[in-house]
Amino acid sequence: MNALTTLVQSLGIAYASGISPYATVALAGIADRMGWIDALPGALGAVSHPAVIVVASLLTVVEFLATLIPGVASAWETIHTAIRPPAAAALAVLTAWHGDPALITAAALLGGTLGFATHSTKLGLRYTIDTSPEPITNGAANVAELSVIAAIAYAVWNHPYITLTIALLVLVLLMLLVRSIWRMAKRALRGRRSAETPSPG
Repeated sequence: MNALTTLVQSLGIAYASGISPYATVALAGIADRMGWIDALPGALGAVSHPAVIVVASLLTVVEFLATLIPGVASAWETIHTAIRPPAAAALAVLTAWHGDPALITAAALLGGTLGFATHSTKLGLRYTIDTSPEPITNGAANVAELSVIAAIAYAVWNHPYITLTIALLVLVLLMLLVRSIWRMAKRALRGRRSAETPSPG
């Protein structure tokens, strides 16, 4: 496997980790252990250890349940600003571990950056979704996120370039969506303040 392919794969796993490192580790580990994919590259094979899969799966369940509760979901996402980008960088490094030091360094830097980008985009969407007082919308978002992670955890090892390209296009579209939503929210807030401000005289 050449260095560029390894780097692309490390970025794919970092992308997924920016959404949820727990689900990424659990699903990649299960896929490797079940033989659905070829052996994971670098030192990433550690995620297929039964103990790692169990811990990651339990944390995935906790995250799924926590993000069903309005208010708690936003707090959970905010706290994970300090967790997901470093986890994304770490998983990228594990993927490129047996490569050239320059490759490992690039994987860490780019992986952490991409993990932060996916997390920030998710954070903006979750803040918007969390304004809904019912858990159905949050549950649908959780299922959609797990589906994306599962697709990446499976496909990035067999079709790394296609997988990462599609994932990046989706990320750009979601960024634009978040930007549009927040712009509309600001306009609505300004309109409400204008309506509530009494006219002089």
